[in-house]
Amino acid sequence: MFKASDVKELREKTGAGMMDCKKALEACEGNQDKAVDWLREKGIAKAAKKESRIAAEGLTEAVAEKNEAIVFEVNCETDFVTKNDKFHDLIAELKEALMSSKCKDIEEAKELKLKDGKTISERIVELTATIGEKISFRRFERISKNKDEVFGIYSHMGGRITSVVVLKGANEEVARDVAMQAAAMNPIAVNRDSVPEDVVAHEKEMIKAEMKNDEKNKNKPEDILDKMAVGKLGKFFKENCLVEQAFIKDSSLTVEKYVKENNGEVVSMVRFAVGEGIEKRQENFAEEVMSQING
Repeated sequence: MFKASDVKELREKTGAGMMDCKKALEACEGNQDKAVDWLREKGIAKAAKKESRIAAEGLTEAVAEKNEAIVFEVNCETDFVTKNDKFHDLIAELKEALMSSKCKDIEEAKELKLKDGKTISERIVELTATIGEKISFRRFERISKNKDEVFGIYSHMGGRITSVVVLKGANEEVARDVAMQAAAMNPIAVNRDSVPEDVVAHEKEMIKAEMKNDEKNKNKPEDILDKMAVGKLGKFFKENCLVEQAFIKDSSLTVEKYVKENNGEVVSMVRFAVGEGIEKRQENFAEEVMSQING
């Protein structure tokens, strides 16, 4: 039998996660050296060493069946890996596993079993060891619709951006056009009501700050500046709300008008772009090469 301190020691030696260390010690009857080898054989120790590295490249993917759709993102360190057959095999496995399950959060999704009995987490570890780059199943979202609604899915730039929209009424062709709009024009919300309050407040403060820098506004009272800022927010909403954007296929129409002309309305939108929100590390190339040689 082993103690908690044994798990801690093994974690420090290998960088592997607590549960993986526990499994290794159980499999090796508490023997530290054998447990290290066990983790290496499984590829877990090698993958753990790459865990601190930044994976900001990758692909997004979406699929819909009946009244459910999923969109997800898998990351890697370089764009080269996105062309690797094994990476695409992983995408296909994830698509099938996620669609056949009812899981709603990423941690639950990572423990889904694949056809060979391994979990998604285990497959990620395996692939990280095989390819030699950090692979990460970063996020996914499940979207539901009613029977009188349709999905629109569009993948842009070879999977670097994927959007899923739900339209009430209309048809799948119109929904795909709206998904294309969402992918290309990067709206932050469907309409004004769905823009987060803190985003609106920040934008309003930025507008007011700009106005105060204008000589003709410097003596205007705060309440007047507030009203002027509210008026100028209209441009922000037109650029950032999906239904108010000029339709990319016909700029004489807004997205809302285009959808209405096809007897529909926009219900929801999800847009994933590879690496968004991940701070990419800037490294000296020579130092990176040396770190690979010495690592």
